Amino acid sequence: MGLVRSLCLFIAFLSCLIISVHGQATARPTPVSGTRIGFYLTTCPRAETIVRNAVNAGFSSDPRIAPGILRMHFHDCFVQGCDGSILISGANTERTAGPNLNLRGFEVIDNAKTQLEAACPGVVSCADILALAARDTVILTQGTGWQVPTGRRDGRVSLASNANNLPGPRDSVAVQQQKFSALGLNTRDLVVLVGGHTIGTAGCGVFRNRLFNTTGQTADPTIDPTFLAQLQTQCPQNGDASVRVDLDTGSGTTWDTSYYNNLSRGRGVLQSDQVLWTDPATRPIVQQLMAPRSTFNVEFARSMVRMSNIGVVTGANGEIRRVCSAVN
Repeated sequence: MGLVRSLCLFIAFLSCLIISVHGQATARPTPVSGTRIGFYLTTCPRAETIVRNAVNAGFSSDPRIAPGILRMHFHDCFVQGCDGSILISGANTERTAGPNLNLRGFEVIDNAKTQLEAACPGVVSCADILALAARDTVILTQGTGWQVPTGRRDGRVSLASNANNLPGPRDSVAVQQQKFSALGLNTRDLVVLVGGHTIGTAGCGVFRNRLFNTTGQTADPTIDPTFLAQLQTQCPQNGDASVRVDLDTGSGTTWDTSYYNNLSRGRGVLQSDQVLWTDPATRPIVQQLMAPRSTFNVEFARSMVRMSNIGVVTGANGEIRRVCSAVN
């Protein structure tokens, strides 16, 4: 009897941690003040469905929008908070900053906004559309969904100069930790969120320095020799810097934990990724996330909600943009 009771309590405990969205298990999020699950339930009940359908349509036309939108949300949140400022177009806006020049998926967000304005004018923010779309891209690539707290409002300022402190492809673990910590995210959040590189690509110009000349050596010695030869073929020293390479070699379009396994084999494409394995501060976390019964999906959901809470604009602050690419 005691065993049965213990099992029941354990199951009840799990139910507090795990819920279902679109038939997938997800971590229960913790909203910040002014946001909540189902914020648009009465004011725009089809909001999440409209966003999901727009993302599905965009993904069907071009699967590359999945990592593009996920990265866009990350870059939005890391620059003055998750306020949709990355979506504003024009000279000297965040979109024109170097790290953002290759972002994809703006047209998907614009499409969702157009449909939402037709259904519920002036209700759903662009910041929320981006947060919802990021979740939906993970689901489309066979990842786990989560409930997204909504109620963000849109920021009115977007400056390219504010994007200078985004995490970079050559950052050490210490530098990455500093950038994440400045926004209230810890080292585990760092390793988990960078796991989003299980989908997506990087241009040769971003990491080619590792392949031919690093600290006076011919190549970065942490790269597996076989993988090094493969990368040198894909990205020759004087070749096209815009050629794209999967960040998770062998599984670049599927949401899984092979990204972490690749790091353990010296197959990280970016220097900032590979150091997660070589640095003792982060290696144990990588080992946990690459394990057969990894909690990566649940942890990613939790860390994404934590990230999406950064600097949100709520209440009477900010605005609800009529179009996502311009302030009202």
